[in-house]
Amino acid sequence: MGSGKILVAQGGGPTAVINQSLVGVALEARRFREVTRVYGAQFGVRGIVNEDFLDLTQETSNNLELVAATPASALGSTRDKPDLKYCEEIFKVLRAHEIEHFFYIGGNDSSDTVRIVSEQARAAGYPLRAIHIPKTIDNDLVGNDHTPGFPSAARFVAQAFAGANLDNASLPGVYVGVVMGRHAGFLTAASALGKKFPDDGPHLIYLPERVFSLDSFLADVKAMYEKHGRCVIAVSEGIHDASGEPIATLLAKEVERDAHGNVQLSGTGALADLLCDEIRAKLGIKRVRGDTFGYLQRSFIGCVSDVDQREAREVGEKAVQFAMWGGRDGSVAIRRTGFYSVDYDLLPLEAVAGKTRTMENEFIAASGTDITDAFRLYLRPLLGSGMPDAYRLRPAPVPKILKR
Repeated sequence: MGSGKILVAQGGGPTAVINQSLVGVALEARRFREVTRVYGAQFGVRGIVNEDFLDLTQETSNNLELVAATPASALGSTRDKPDLKYCEEIFKVLRAHEIEHFFYIGGNDSSDTVRIVSEQARAAGYPLRAIHIPKTIDNDLVGNDHTPGFPSAARFVAQAFAGANLDNASLPGVYVGVVMGRHAGFLTAASALGKKFPDDGPHLIYLPERVFSLDSFLADVKAMYEKHGRCVIAVSEGIHDASGEPIATLLAKEVERDAHGNVQLSGTGALADLLCDEIRAKLGIKRVRGDTFGYLQRSFIGCVSDVDQREAREVGEKAVQFAMWGGRDGSVAIRRTGFYSVDYDLLPLEAVAGKTRTMENEFIAASGTDITDAFRLYLRPLLGSGMPDAYRLRPAPVPKILKR
C-alpha cells in the first residue's frame, strides 16, 4: 500500500515522562520521507477501536516540545485489558486506515497487546510493523535495566521520605508511608535514597518480594522506636502474607476490587490506616501517622529526573528507527553500559509480554526490611541532577545550671 501512516497511543498509568516518548515518536517519524501522517489514538487502545484519532502531523514542533515536558498522558490513557477479540478489532481499524506502523507506549499489558496485534497482522499477511515502547513507574518490565517513568517516580518517593523524616525528627513518633507496587518493590525501595545520616528514616522498608508478618512488623517497629525514639516506615501497597494474600485484604473489613478482580490498592488509604491502628493498639504509641502516596508519585510536576526525560525521549526515537530500519516487531529495552550510560535493544515481544520483573535478591538486605548498597548504586544515577539535600545543626550544648 505504501500509505506511510503511523499510529501511536499511550496505555496504563501515566508517568512524568510518558509524553517525552510520544513526542520522540512524532518528531523522529517526521524525519522519514516515507511517513505521510502521524496519528495519535485518544485514550489508548479504546481510542483505536473507536477511531478517535488526532493528526499529530499538524502539531508544531514547539508545542510538541512543551507537551513533552508536561507530565501525564497527553493523548489520554486506558485501563482496558484487551483480549484476542479486542485486538482483532484494533487490527481491523489499523487496516481500514492503512496504518503500517503501530507504536504503543505502556507496561506489561501493553506489550501483550502489541504482541497479539502483531500476530493478527502476520496471520493476515498485512504489512504492519508493531513496536512496544516501555513505560511503567513500577520498573517491572523484564529485559530492561529500568523503565521510563520509574526514575522520576523514584525521585519523588526519595524526596518525599526525606521530608517525612525531617518532619518525624521534629515531632517524634511513628510514620507509615505506603508506596505503589503490587508485585515489585523498586519504588518503595527508592525511599532509602533520601537518607543522609545513619539515624535517618526510613528505618524499615517492606517490599512485596518478602513475606509480611504482622507480628514481626510490630516487633521491628518497637525495636526501632526504642532505639531512635521514633520510626519512619516505607511500605509497598502489595505486601502479602505467606499464602500470597494482600495484607490490605486481611486487615480490612471490606475491600474494593477492579474490573479484573484485583484488590484496589492504589486509590485507598486503607493499608496505612490499618497498620497505624495496629501500632497504636498493640504497641501503645500515641503519635502514629500514615500517608498513602497514591497517584501523587506518578505525574508530580516539578519533580522529574532529567535522566528519565532524556531516556523516555530516546526510547520513542529508537522505536521509530527500529521500525523503519529493522525487519521485525518488538519491544524497545533499555540496557545499562559502563558506570552510567545506556544503549537500546529491540527484544522479541514474547520475551516481554505479560511477564513481571521483581527486585533482585542482591538489592534486598538480609533482614528483609532494608535495601543494599548495590541498589543504591543502581538507582542513584537514575534520579538525575539537582537532588535536594538536608542538613543538621552541629551539637554544641550549653552546660545546664538548674537542671544538672
